Amino acid sequence: MQYPLSPDVKPEFCTTGTFMRLPSARENAKVAILGQPFDTAASFRVGARFAPQAIRQASMTLFPYHPTHKVYPFEDTNAIDIGDVSVIPHNIHRSYELMEDAMLDLMKKGIVPIGLGGDHSITLASLRAAKKVYGQVAMIQFDSHTDTWDTYYDEKYWHGSPFIRAHEEGLLQPDKVFQVGIRGTLNHPGDVEASYELGYNVITTQELRSRGFEEVIQQIKVKIGDTPCFLTFDIDFVDPAFAPGTGTLEVGGFTSHEALQMVRSLQGLNYIGFDLVEVLPPYDPAQITSLLAATLIHDFAALVALQQKQKVKK
Repeated sequence: MQYPLSPDVKPEFCTTGTFMRLPSARENAKVAILGQPFDTAASFRVGARFAPQAIRQASMTLFPYHPTHKVYPFEDTNAIDIGDVSVIPHNIHRSYELMEDAMLDLMKKGIVPIGLGGDHSITLASLRAAKKVYGQVAMIQFDSHTDTWDTYYDEKYWHGSPFIRAHEEGLLQPDKVFQVGIRGTLNHPGDVEASYELGYNVITTQELRSRGFEEVIQQIKVKIGDTPCFLTFDIDFVDPAFAPGTGTLEVGGFTSHEALQMVRSLQGLNYIGFDLVEVLPPYDPAQITSLLAATLIHDFAALVALQQKQKVKK
């Protein structure tokens, strides 16, 4: 049987509980969907623990072929959905260990994990796993916030600090980190300057619009080259008019079309992992945020499918 299951084989509303009804195991898998439903590190709205299943449910309306990249993202990669990590809601450090172990197991097998968050604190666990397999990695972060704030109520581990912790732990190549789409009001100028001080490349929404995303995408590709790269996408990169179901809303963002266009332009990099974070189903009318998230997951898998085809050609 071919996967994902087509609607003419099984109606979309007959779900298996997995992303696009993918199997949980098959030979030669190159992509694995993995739920990371941890949201206890959020500072305002919570509910991202329910996102993995909401995104999976929204994925039922997607079709298997990617017309832009001309691939079958999940069939060409023998993709699987291995379910959710059994996180511990009130304990971020034990949850980190569980998420890191799950990611590490996949990466050691040469499988590219696509994490379904969860709040943005989860990415630290994935980067810890990546360091053990690939060494320091590059990172592309689509976000309206830098998430390099040191502490919150004197707590060092929360969804606003994963990338200052990642720097401290030596998980990233700082000059190959791109934080794209930063915008919104701040407590003080240091909220963004902290990222510059870490050596990260910060591309604000204003800069991205003034320069044009084609120029920025080219800069990212040239700088990262073939370095193993992790892509993390916070759904609040997108304007809340298009993605209202999130925790920290920032107006003045990008449309869903623009977000997809940017991700689709990032083919050709050496991706070793992805995640999609900060979807809050309780605040998501008509599932429009979850559907955008599912479509982005489809695009992530398409980038891996292209990557696999390029390896075959070589």
